[in-house]
Amino acid sequence: MTDKLEYEKSIIAKGYSLVCGADEVGRGPLAGPVVCAAVIMPMDDIIEGVDDSKKLSAKKREKLAKLIEEKAVAYAICRVEPQIIDEINILNATKLCMKNAVESLNVLPDYVITDGNMTLDIDIPQQSIIKGDGKSYTIGAASIIAKVYRDKIMDEYAEKYPDYGFEKNKGYGTAEHIDGIKRAGICAVHRKSFVKKWTAEE
Repeated sequence: MTDKLEYEKSIIAKGYSLVCGADEVGRGPLAGPVVCAAVIMPMDDIIEGVDDSKKLSAKKREKLAKLIEEKAVAYAICRVEPQIIDEINILNATKLCMKNAVESLNVLPDYVITDGNMTLDIDIPQQSIIKGDGKSYTIGAASIIAKVYRDKIMDEYAEKYPDYGFEKNKGYGTAEHIDGIKRAGICAVHRKSFVKKWTAEE
């Protein structure tokens, strides 16, 4: 676990104390919101097993998400809906979502680290780390709670819109999902800008 705290330790060594990790889930799917989490974790009570959410089983993620939410100094989860994604594009929607998550924290961080290559429109020192969800404990924690939250949303949508297999694909463009679009058309939670090639008149 020590290597996963490398970024946090070097930031704290510079005099910062509250390091926030931020990550997004759901940039690629054809349906559903993009979800971002921001979290400040205590550095003296580390949860074993925190990693990039994509490397963990659903069961493990849910268990860790509960622990993260219990132990966090502060956390916030935000979502941006498909209509906004279509309007401002997925990159801008993701940045907006991450900014909202950071600004929704009830404890203000003094440094923010984000996954990927993102500069947020915030007045707090920040650094983005490529593949940060696998390299940083705090970003990994954010990726887990964001993923668990988004998966629950997609499970609810699966009941409401049963044609697409959302409970399995979580809105990603699997063959089953695309067949569903061709057969039933799109539903209210599809990102219209993402599904053009299957909805245009043949």
